[in-house]
Amino acid sequence: QVQLVESGGGLVQAGTSLRLSCAASGGTFSSYIMAWFRQAPGKEREFVAAIWRSAVYTNSVKDRFTISRDNAKNTVWLQMNSLKAEDTAVYTCAASPRIWSNNYRDYSFYSYWGQGTQVTVSS
Repeated sequence: QVQLVESGGGLVQAGTSLRLSCAASGGTFSSYIMAWFRQAPGKEREFVAAIWRSAVYTNSVKDRFTISRDNAKNTVWLQMNSLKAEDTAVYTCAASPRIWSNNYRDYSFYSYWGQGTQVTVSS
């Protein structure tokens, strides 16, 4: 069983940066596709970014967010720069043991989820 624990959320001003961390335990971290999703109040869960051998992003965060991983530390990060009020959401880390496919944006592609961390951006 894989356990994911996020940290690094908080309240920040627009235009500033924040880095989220997701520490994994159990399973073979290096083989998992790792992703970040977010959910704002009253909105559906949204794919943000994923990484395996390369990284992919949703359009709204391209050039502002960077997902990275260290397989030796069983950790994935989400560096968020130039934050906007619309980035306010609960950010959740996810892991998938599946082979990379075009379904990486679907929450059903992922088998393991963290508890989430709140990011609030004030304008």
